Amino acid sequence: MKLYEIKEMTSDELVKRIDEEEKNLVDLRFSHQLKQLNNTSKLALAKKDIARMKTILTERLKADKVAQTDNKEGAKA
Repeated sequence: MKLYEIKEMTSDELVKRIDEEEKNLVDLRFSHQLKQLNNTSKLALAKKDIARMKTILTERLKADKVAQTDNKEGAKA
């Protein structure tokens, strides 16, 4: 999944997609252990996609927290 595709998703969509991809990763690991997975690079790609999604989600959460803090400081002043 490309970075621009991830950034276009809402936070709720990202959370759902992360759950789906983590379940998919478990299935890939299981297939790999059973020697049924022909293309083992799918494991690395799945992990990287999950990491990208979690990074974007964390960035959004931190940005929201900073925005809320700025709003509170502005209201007090």
